[in-house]
Parts: sequence; C-alpha cells; structure tokens
Amino acid sequence: MSKVEMLGQSPLASDRQARPLSPATRAGDFVFVSGQVPTNDQGEVITGGIEAQTRQVFERVKAALALADCTLEDVAKVSVWLADARDFGSFNRVYMECFGDHRPARSTVQSLLMIDAKVEIDVTAYKPRN
Repeated sequence: MSKVEMLGQSPLASDRQARPLSPATRAGDFVFVSGQVPTNDQGEVITGGIEAQTRQVFERVKAALALADCTLEDVAKVSVWLADARDFGSFNRVYMECFGDHRPARSTVQSLLMIDAKVEIDVTAYKPRN
C-alpha cells in the first residue's frame, strides 16, 4: 500500500478534460492541497475582481481539505500566487475573513498564472490520524 493517499477526483478544466493531479493528498499526518484557482464546477474562471476570486478559491480549498476531514483550522502553511501585486491589500482583507484568528505561515508572490485568474492558493494541513 502506498504511503501517499490520493484524495478526490482530478478536476475538470473548461475544455472538459481532467487535469493530471489530485485535489489533495495525505502523507501520514500531513495533507497537501493542490493549487486552487477561482473556477466553478464547470472549470471556468468566475467573473469578478480579486475579492470574489479569492472567496471562490477558499471555497475550493475548503472542499479539498474536507476530503481528508480537515478544515482551515488545520492549515499550517499557505502559498499564494497573485497575478497583480496591486491586489495584495484586497486579497489580505478576504484572507483575514477566511482564517479569522488562525494565522498559518504564509508565502505570497506575484506571478503569471497558468490560467486567466487573479489568484492561486495551495495549503498544507496537519491533522493526526485517529
């Protein structure tokens, strides 16, 4: 049996093709969530600015965490890619709404994203198995 457990189904993109990744994987007590982008269930990027897109990304992150029975409270590390550094303040407002008093370690960079979106986030959670 593999020590790394693949969780969930490969997401579909707007071309209806499955992407070659798992939404999340579990390795021991750690859960790794793949980079989540602001897409709907049809794989299309949602309309709206950085705040709407960040909220959608967090919905996708929460869904991926749930595959391992985790929540945002279990997140230890967050990596963020913003397409435009000028969105940093607005992004942070939504980020603080989503995490509340929980303050995981975080890295944030400006980067050209692989799709026409404003933000991508991946997380690492820690939740010991029972």
